[in-house]
Amino acid sequence: MAKINPAFGKELNKYGAIDFNACYNCGNCTAVCSLSTEDDSFPREMIRLSALGLEDDIKGSLKPWECYYCGECSTHCPQDANPGELMMSLRRYLTAKYDWTGLSGLLYKSLPLSLTAFILAFVGVLAFVVSVGFELEKMVHVGHMFEMIAISTVGVVVLLPNVGRMWYFTILKPKTKVPFMKYVKSMGELFIHMFTQKRALGCDDNQFRWFEHFILVIGYLSLLFTTVVLDWFASPYLFVIILGYVMSAIVFVVTVDFVSNRMKKKKEVSKHSQPSDLFFVIWLFLMGLTAFLVRLFIDLNILETNKWLYIFHLTVLVQWALIIVPFGKWTHFLYRSFAMYFVKLKELN
Repeated sequence: MAKINPAFGKELNKYGAIDFNACYNCGNCTAVCSLSTEDDSFPREMIRLSALGLEDDIKGSLKPWECYYCGECSTHCPQDANPGELMMSLRRYLTAKYDWTGLSGLLYKSLPLSLTAFILAFVGVLAFVVSVGFELEKMVHVGHMFEMIAISTVGVVVLLPNVGRMWYFTILKPKTKVPFMKYVKSMGELFIHMFTQKRALGCDDNQFRWFEHFILVIGYLSLLFTTVVLDWFASPYLFVIILGYVMSAIVFVVTVDFVSNRMKKKKEVSKHSQPSDLFFVIWLFLMGLTAFLVRLFIDLNILETNKWLYIFHLTVLVQWALIIVPFGKWTHFLYRSFAMYFVKLKELN
């Protein structure tokens, strides 16, 4: 039997939900949503579940991840119930529920705690650079080692178990029977959505934003490969050097537009940005910009006299790897991709 939680709305408000209880079930949001079908009521069903506080049903749903927040539902809502922002808040809520450490929920709900985490990361970097006597070669070497270790550790210790919990809530607990071979045959769906986010193309007037996201994903993953696998900062090869410049430039140029939109708040998707949204785009911008400048200073042979630049880059890298990637909005990229995979599994079933 489903359990109703009348206090759920107050909890969801902590994740950014705004006035969703103003909804009187008119159905306008579903009527204008280009992702709505006879089987999928976007986002009307999730509003109803949220209003009733049916937490188990929400945790078992993949629909919040299928929404790409074009903003049409909020624009046409006669009650200003902000259904698009509710869907965004549900994604934050689900991120917290998937996270076995509980840190995602704490950071989403508390700005002071988030800022404290960033400060502690900076203190850790500062302690490290002092311990090595500000020797640039050691800082760069350890920075590269940190990237490799952080990627594997965060992936294995935090993200993989969290995806497992997502699978439990959405597939196993609802007792959806999926033969093993269906998991294998549907695997392509995971990678297609991970690299292309093609579901966003179903949103009206969303093609440019999809293209920006697509370029950003390719740029980010390519920059990650270039810095970690090809060791961009230490590489003497021209191809690797140019590739790194191009990819880092793509990352910070595209994020300039994202940051600008968040600041201007002209579009529906950016009108109610939470700190986690800003942290994601600003730190991604800083990642691309500082990486570009560090390599440029290396090629100009002036990094030794400008060590502060690398220290700043290392600080951004550590904060990104230890806070934003495992517990912040970066995880939406991962969970959304798996959600499309799980949706495919349910369709085949």
